Amino acid sequence: MFLLYNRLAKPHYTISARALLTDWINYFGYGPSSYCLSLTIPVSLEVIERSNDVSTAFRELGIPTGNDTNIGIYCKNRPEWIITELASYNFSNVIVPIYETLGFEACVFILNQSEMQIVVCDAVSKAMGLLEQKPNCPHLKFLVVMEPITEELRAASEKHGVRVLTMDELEKMGREAKNRPPHQPPKPEDLATICYTSGTTGTPKGVMLTHANVIADGVSMEFFKYTGFYTTDVMISFLPLAHMLERVIESVCFAKGAKVGFYRGDIRLLVDDIKELRPTVVPVVPRVLNRLYDKVMSEVNKSYVKKALFNLAIAYKTREMQNFIIRNNGFFDNLVFKKIRESMGGRVRLMVTGSAPLAENVLTFVRAAMGCIVVEGYGQTECVAACTVSMEGDSKAGHVGMAIPSASIKLVDVPELGYFSKDEAGEVCVKGPIVFRGYYKNEEQTKEVLDEDGWLHTGDIGRWTKEGTLKIVDRKKHIFKLAQGEYVAPEKIENIYVRSKYVAQSFVYGESLKTCLIAVVVPDAEELIPACKKELNLSGTLEELCENKDVVKMVLEDMVAIGKKGGLFSFEQVKDIYLCPEMFTVENDLLTPTLKSKRPKLKAHFAAELGKMYSKLN
Repeated sequence: MFLLYNRLAKPHYTISARALLTDWINYFGYGPSSYCLSLTIPVSLEVIERSNDVSTAFRELGIPTGNDTNIGIYCKNRPEWIITELASYNFSNVIVPIYETLGFEACVFILNQSEMQIVVCDAVSKAMGLLEQKPNCPHLKFLVVMEPITEELRAASEKHGVRVLTMDELEKMGREAKNRPPHQPPKPEDLATICYTSGTTGTPKGVMLTHANVIADGVSMEFFKYTGFYTTDVMISFLPLAHMLERVIESVCFAKGAKVGFYRGDIRLLVDDIKELRPTVVPVVPRVLNRLYDKVMSEVNKSYVKKALFNLAIAYKTREMQNFIIRNNGFFDNLVFKKIRESMGGRVRLMVTGSAPLAENVLTFVRAAMGCIVVEGYGQTECVAACTVSMEGDSKAGHVGMAIPSASIKLVDVPELGYFSKDEAGEVCVKGPIVFRGYYKNEEQTKEVLDEDGWLHTGDIGRWTKEGTLKIVDRKKHIFKLAQGEYVAPEKIENIYVRSKYVAQSFVYGESLKTCLIAVVVPDAEELIPACKKELNLSGTLEELCENKDVVKMVLEDMVAIGKKGGLFSFEQVKDIYLCPEMFTVENDLLTPTLKSKRPKLKAHFAAELGKMYSKLN
């Protein structure tokens, strides 16, 4: 592993990891010295040695061994995250990640439900936040920070009776310990992690995943030739390790002797980090690819010649992909797509995307521009990460692939939405060694999603294609009925409207006593402002344009047109919109940490605007 830090503050260094679940690491003797900002030769077995020291220090502190003890980790992606995870596994402890943006109310719930005694933090500010909640967290005894301890933190820790150590002090304690008990490695059926999902309502749910669950999901990546990992691979780590997708992919990397480069912790510097690292493997979420696509299209649309050449290149590359030709050294690759590839370091051979729907045109663009394998997966934390994945070389977009070897999938009737398994459609249900044990200390909610036969009911509506791949077409949850009796799935509608060039985010809303839908729309400023100037001869700030009736009309008309192309029925089309210049974010509590809409929060936040729209329509 090697880490990209702020170049002005800390040196970059490499640590070569050979295995995650075995007790040894082999240093290969070659590293990314040509693209690291600086290099320190690592010590062989350094990761294992440090994790052994940390696990011994846990024993010195009196942290119990065994599968009933939960170790908290509250930090951004960095080597110490992995070291803490390995240290926990040495004595069969359970790792419990805490989202950075989960909020202290949810953190208190997690700490109390898991009876957590120790939390490893990267920043003093996070430790201070937890200390402030100590009166509500009686089990908390220890905090570990990766920054120097400030006087303020020291004083707060003494006040609340919590011992605070730096990571260096913790490792030193373990290194100098006279008693180093033998490891108690976990059994396959033991818990590896309790991964709390924030959810869009209510308190977080702790998804219990065993070591067997995680391994079953990870090994599925090795069944294909090009989605496997090699010792020469380099992966960029920036998706939160608190999410299982990132953890599974990194686990496979380490098991295969590949390298992982951690971004510097500032998402604004991610592009620079990728250029420095020059990764070969990039896990990515659709939101990042959408921004890349929008940026490229904004430049392409400035010139008729550029647009014509770009469309010709996409068409040519699409034909190549349909003939199973995947390359990045052709005529159009060098003429049209070279700068795009170089912005990702120029060496990417595999991209893995998931967690949210990706528009077909965006996926086709990424495959053509990058000239590499791009696979799209589908799953949820309750089945570790992915339960389906598209096959390498499959040029078709608009589906999420076939079931992975460790999963069985069936579709179950959803009559209220008109989906029936006899028509190859229904709720996606998953079974197999990847399915979770249940929600931690929450049997009632476990029974809601896990039936007696072991099938996980995902709440997503899928349809089998004629090729045998799965297409996610709807969402069972969050559905509601309009006054005329029609059922509506707002998330499906939002996923279509986001294809509008003017729409960055949307919240589709309806009520059972109303006959139509309305929406709150956050416009894409980079598209809307130039369009207002060109189409409406209007200038102004985004806030000013959002209040203009002509602008609202232009955006609504484009959304309706996109909706028609996307196959929306008339009752599924919104009849009015409110343009909001402020993005929905985790910080303003309108999105979950996994970037899903908090629908009750959105409803409350925009209650006045929603009321005005319905009054106007009436």
